[in-house]
Amino acid sequence: MSEDEPVKVTILDREFHVACAPGERAGLLAAAHHLDDRMREMRNAARTVGIDRIAILAALNFCHELLESRSRESKGEQALAEKLHAINLKLERAFPPSLQ
Repeated sequence: MSEDEPVKVTILDREFHVACAPGERAGLLAAAHHLDDRMREMRNAARTVGIDRIAILAALNFCHELLESRSRESKGEQALAEKLHAINLKLERAFPPSLQ
């Protein structure tokens, strides 16, 4: 079993050491880079905002995006299920049980 390893990430010029499984290192670094970019954009847009507020707003934005993505995914899955059901009905009409 592999052990978590500390990975150094930098967000808004602050270093953080995060325990991470070796196979997840690239994903963690990409996420940290994305978060750093987003927080820098927010800080530059409103120079007087504190770092805690920037972090909370960034987290809220990411959560909102995640929930929106899940909602779209769910609607897509529902539409697909409806299409498959319609196809099944057509097949059942075309090939009634007495012909099988």
